[in-house]
Amino acid sequence: MTPAVKCIIILVIVAICFVTELIPLAIAAMGGAIACGMLGLIPTKMVFSGLAGSTVVLFAGMFVVSAAMFHTGLAHRMGASVVKLCGTSEKKLLFGMMSVTAFLSVFLPNTGATACLMPVVLGICAAAKISPSRQLIPLAYAAVLGGTCSLVGTPPNLIAKQALEAAGYVDPVGFFEFGRIGVPMCIVGILFMTFVGRKFLPDRSIDEFKELLANTSENNAESTGNAQKQIVTGVIFAIVVIVMAFGKELGISKIISLDMAAVLGGLICVLAGCLTEKQAYASIDWVTIFLFGGMEVVAKAMDKTGAGKMIADAAISVMGGNPSGYTILVVFFIISATLTQFMSNTATSALLCPVGIAIAQRLGADPKSVVMGIIMASACSFMTPVAMPPNTLVLGPGKYRFMDYVRAGTGMLIVCGIVVLVFTPIIWPFFPGK
Repeated sequence: MTPAVKCIIILVIVAICFVTELIPLAIAAMGGAIACGMLGLIPTKMVFSGLAGSTVVLFAGMFVVSAAMFHTGLAHRMGASVVKLCGTSEKKLLFGMMSVTAFLSVFLPNTGATACLMPVVLGICAAAKISPSRQLIPLAYAAVLGGTCSLVGTPPNLIAKQALEAAGYVDPVGFFEFGRIGVPMCIVGILFMTFVGRKFLPDRSIDEFKELLANTSENNAESTGNAQKQIVTGVIFAIVVIVMAFGKELGISKIISLDMAAVLGGLICVLAGCLTEKQAYASIDWVTIFLFGGMEVVAKAMDKTGAGKMIADAAISVMGGNPSGYTILVVFFIISATLTQFMSNTATSALLCPVGIAIAQRLGADPKSVVMGIIMASACSFMTPVAMPPNTLVLGPGKYRFMDYVRAGTGMLIVCGIVVLVFTPIIWPFFPGK
């Protein structure tokens, strides 16, 4: 059995574990990395190299900075201030709530943004006498859409950067480059939900939510936070984002890298008392960290053994021997958008990005278009309550059923898919310069 075949078998086993979640995602990913080392597909000293990558460090730092915004009450205050400006009209509230949620999710983990704004939205629903079932699914959708607009908005974006770098692309993705397709998708998604999609939301009686709304109002009254710490956190957060987004333009990218900026911001937040050391440690999503670290090693093994090329050749053969770049984009969008309804979008991206890159390279095309299509498709996780953590978070409070997500999410998937499939090859041509 060749090393390439062994690597493909490992990838299939990991994929099955991801889809079925028979074992936790992080364990499946790290198990795949260890298996690659034990079978000699990579040197044993490389098995845990993914955990030391700059992408992993970057995300860990941003987890801490984001947590400081939640612990000080800054994120809650920002959300409450903007959403309250929209008044009590259901349509205006929906538009305002989705807009501010999407904006926050550009810079904060979408799960955290959802958790932070959910009590705000519930409080306003109580004041406006609007059923929470009309607002909470859109809240989750907005958080998911906002995360597509920046490098740190959601883990799959960092996976794309990581996968391109592993394939030999130097500095392949800028901080806001995802926003070139993420922002249009976000705008279209918010407008669709405000004017069309909301008609497919369940309209349960507000009486069903009496106890929840009463408890939320009490909690909101107590969640004022520390104004001084909120200011300090806001300043730290703004500086970190500016350094990460405009480091090259400011001429400081050679002095402080993205991961250095994130970690330094996290350290200063702890030293300034914006959150405790224990809270900082607890804020790091270790599932994401280990999934990143494990799948990076599996991706390297695929490249080293030729497994990626073997998969690419087989896929190209199935698609007709010489498929167009657009055909590849459509196929991978469908696969990614389907898988992400039932498994982690992080896992979906980690599985598909190396394969998409290998196929694009086999055809001599720029893989960035395919990778962007995969990432954006993985964000179209609207149709099930398990597709994304934000969807799951609102399930209980909104008293939703499985089919509520199907009805509300089908249209969102279609309109967002149209945006991705139309604009992605225009923004990132398959064969630039030709």
